[in-house]
Amino acid sequence: MVRLNRIYTRTGDDGTTGLVDGSRVSKADALMAAIGDVDEANSAIGVAIAALAGAEPATALTRIQNDLFDLGADLATPGDDFAPSDMVLRVVPAQVARLEGEIDALTATMPPLTSFILPGGSGGAAALHLARAIVRRAERSAVAVDTPLNPQAMSYLNRLSDYLFVAARAVNQVGVGDVLWAPGATR
Repeated sequence: MVRLNRIYTRTGDDGTTGLVDGSRVSKADALMAAIGDVDEANSAIGVAIAALAGAEPATALTRIQNDLFDLGADLATPGDDFAPSDMVLRVVPAQVARLEGEIDALTATMPPLTSFILPGGSGGAAALHLARAIVRRAERSAVAVDTPLNPQAMSYLNRLSDYLFVAARAVNQVGVGDVLWAPGATR
């Protein structure tokens, strides 16, 4: 259980931050960039949930926000043993499989794409597209880390951007409200 009596600790005033094992790394470290991008993606998903005002897929997105906290803890846990335990939080294959199932279920309700889609449509869909782009950045940041990362965490980030794309289409009236790319239209 987490209990925070005080938000500031002053331990990061020297430009370092603590990892789960107690070690400290520079806040400019590639690992911290990845963790920060995951945090930003989680915040963007929170904006999308607010824009959806309780409409689906808000329930799934709330679960995903929790998964992203798990993922952040996973990234912040050094080592190359990616087995979860009571003391070590790791993203597991079931979390990736759940996203895949949700992608498949949403995709089955929509006609196939016949054009690329511009990131827009309704406010909720636009917020989901923004979250998708941030998740893609988080994935790129994680790939740039030079220490081993949990392969399931990497898979989760990859699937999450796919899920957010499909969810945005679902919010856009099952694809009917998608904004289609018109190549060369503004020449």
